[in-house]
Amino acid sequence: MIPLKRDENEADSEEVEDGPASKLARVRLAGELSTTHSHVGESVKLSEVAARYRLDQDAVLKIFAEFQALGMVTLSKDFSAVVRSPSPEEMQEAYEIRAALEEIAGRAAARTLEGNTSALQREVDDMRAAFHRHDLDSFVEHDVVFHRSILQASQNKILLRVWDSLAVDLRIRGAIEKVASDLPEVVESHQPIVDALEKGRGREAGLLLRNHIETIVEFLKKSESDSGFHKALRNDLENAKDVQKAFFPEESLSIPGLTCKTYYRPVDSIGGDYYDFLPLQTDRWGIAIGDVCGKGIGAALLMASLQASLRAQAMHDHSDLSMLIGHVDRLVYAASPKHLYASLFYAEYDAVTRALRYVNAGHNAPMVLRSEDSQCKVIRLEPTGTPLGLLERSHFTSQALQLKIGDVLLMYTDGITEAENPRHQLWGQDRLETALRACRDYTPAQILGCILDEVSTFAMDRSQRDDMTLVVVGVNGGAAI
Repeated sequence: MIPLKRDENEADSEEVEDGPASKLARVRLAGELSTTHSHVGESVKLSEVAARYRLDQDAVLKIFAEFQALGMVTLSKDFSAVVRSPSPEEMQEAYEIRAALEEIAGRAAARTLEGNTSALQREVDDMRAAFHRHDLDSFVEHDVVFHRSILQASQNKILLRVWDSLAVDLRIRGAIEKVASDLPEVVESHQPIVDALEKGRGREAGLLLRNHIETIVEFLKKSESDSGFHKALRNDLENAKDVQKAFFPEESLSIPGLTCKTYYRPVDSIGGDYYDFLPLQTDRWGIAIGDVCGKGIGAALLMASLQASLRAQAMHDHSDLSMLIGHVDRLVYAASPKHLYASLFYAEYDAVTRALRYVNAGHNAPMVLRSEDSQCKVIRLEPTGTPLGLLERSHFTSQALQLKIGDVLLMYTDGITEAENPRHQLWGQDRLETALRACRDYTPAQILGCILDEVSTFAMDRSQRDDMTLVVVGVNGGAAI
């Protein structure tokens, strides 16, 4: 039997009913249960909990029923509960949902909170104070208020209702012990969110909120990484990494009239970024780059499906790229879960005429660097349709660009432009274009190295947050036949 103890300095006279005191007891109990892993499988007497926290039986049952829904305990008929270890998969799913909710809320809340973030700033300051006092219960209280205030400011009742249903306060309290060594970074990652909302930068605030939550998930994963199960999983992922490498084209690939250099680095062992070069009929080549939403195994599987679908469609005779991508879109939609989708830029290059036809399905706009008459011009190939698999029926249009000798086509995924520095600033498309312009007289290999160096310098060795892919294609004098 596990004795659940309260600190001696806690007020025994505190009346705990269905109010603020009851909520505090609920959070404290979540913390106590989360730090008793050596007792998983043992029993907790709910009558003892009621006595120590001055709760009536209905209040105790209500709290432990919520714990049971989170996988923390299993209730028994004898007014007791058996301690369980919550499912890592369920925890991961809950945090993924929370990250999506808060990203949306952050974007919407910026309109309300611009110039009006003093209350949020107080919560951050209180979190810092609680951390220095080693008062985790108080830290969780202010953390929950901080995030819930942003949900409320979004004025979206549905978002708030779903967020509340996740029992975020209990999940935070149950996890906080596991990330204790990383808590300083968790605390300080709230400040850039306040700064972005104060300036009304909704998109930036949304991304920062998502990064904040995904960082906590990574810390939780790290805390479990020494188990035998995770070691076996890492071995399996290394094997999967070798399999995924076979999906990418050979580095020694030769395309008439083009010089191609590539860089790919997943944030995990495997990832959802994708690039390809496809030899087609009559002196044409397919050039593709894509990005599956999310990371890890799920994204990698959808990436493999996307590659197979695109290759199968592109190898058939076709004259209309928009119809080709429409077919691929329907295949991806049918094969993927509703929450997964992929952006794709697909082009076909004619080695005889140097004409480039393309469809951009919601992907980051590739850039073409062109130098003419001592002038440097950058042409952005903007989206011409929505990401693949996002909607049941989508419409795509194709565009064409006549490439010239000396042109450089730069393609990338958002892991490049959304690289983040310690101040939580994103590198962005403007910095990428500036770096590309500075490389106007460089070879594709030199351009690739220069841009990666710029990203690394900007990020100041901050850990990578997303899969990163960069493709540089130079048009040389041997293109036409």
